[in-house]
Amino acid sequence: MHTTEAAPTILAIHVAPGSRLPMRSVTSVEAEAAKGLVGDRYHGTRHRHVSVQSASQLADAAGDLGSPIGSGDTRRNITISHGEVPVTPGARIRLGAAELEVVRVAAPCRLLDDVLGDGARRALSRRAGSICRVLAGGTIAIGDTVDLDG
Repeated sequence: MHTTEAAPTILAIHVAPGSRLPMRSVTSVEAEAAKGLVGDRYHGTRHRHVSVQSASQLADAAGDLGSPIGSGDTRRNITISHGEVPVTPGARIRLGAAELEVVRVAAPCRLLDDVLGDGARRALSRRAGSICRVLAGGTIAIGDTVDLDG
């Protein structure tokens, strides 16, 4: 008998109204095609609409760091339950009703060492998710199913 792992789901959603402002946890957000997440600091930018990370990759990074890493601590917008977030430009991800296209890998910034402790940036390297643009808009909510294969 063949069993398959359940599809990932959205665990957390964070937005910030401006650069360097605290991230705010929300239960749902509206994704607008070609614009991004309504209420987020990157809404209306050219390509950096949504950042997506995986809780399983955060857990691996936390193990290397030796302390927990909360989903909001990394300043990423969407945290999915498990799986490896695609990093290849052009790859597609479906989050609830929205369809995203990967633009580039999300590199962890230097500030993470100050916020999370020495070594956070290194622990999150290749585990910090992807930066995406919104191709098709719609509501994204906690609990929505995620399709990492587009």
